[in-house]
Amino acid sequence: MPLSFDSRSHGPVAFGFFNIESDMLLLERFFFFCDDFCAWITALADQASPAFLDKEVFFIKNPEDTGDLMGAIHGIRFTGFIGRVYEQFAFPQDPARFKQNPNGHRTRQTMQNLIAGFAQKQMVQMGFDDPGHFRFGPYEFTQPVLHELIQYVWQGGYPRWKEDIRPAYVTAMADQISKSKNRFFTGVFP
Repeated sequence: MPLSFDSRSHGPVAFGFFNIESDMLLLERFFFFCDDFCAWITALADQASPAFLDKEVFFIKNPEDTGDLMGAIHGIRFTGFIGRVYEQFAFPQDPARFKQNPNGHRTRQTMQNLIAGFAQKQMVQMGFDDPGHFRFGPYEFTQPVLHELIQYVWQGGYPRWKEDIRPAYVTAMADQISKSKNRFFTGVFP
């Protein structure tokens, strides 16, 4: 489930996984895959100083095209992109099965096909500025909130990774962060 995180630029924003069978993440109306996010963070952690990357994400321009997450979870309203996802990958009947699938990358092609009807690809800039803020497109976060975003992915969001098994790309990101000399990553994993 996406959670609310405080941004400096837009106040509370939604970030996170939105379906346990996919490793796709959302940041408001930006959608991207977790392995890409981890690779982007790994690349930034590999830099000794502030750096920016230009990366391609999916952007849903019309908010109604995003869909109704809670309606889809409850099986009562399948609108927009999220509705189509839940028609393919329904919320589990047994709450004990509500765990983020570490093999969610296997649904990537299906997710790309589903989002194609609702989103356009867009380049966004992400990285750090000198005052110590992390930017992802128009969203700006403090260093502690960046750490929260990374920790969210590390944990498998809410409800956490199934059987506490993390995908290799999440572990690789954490390994690079732990070796990073970039001050923006100091203290991510206490």
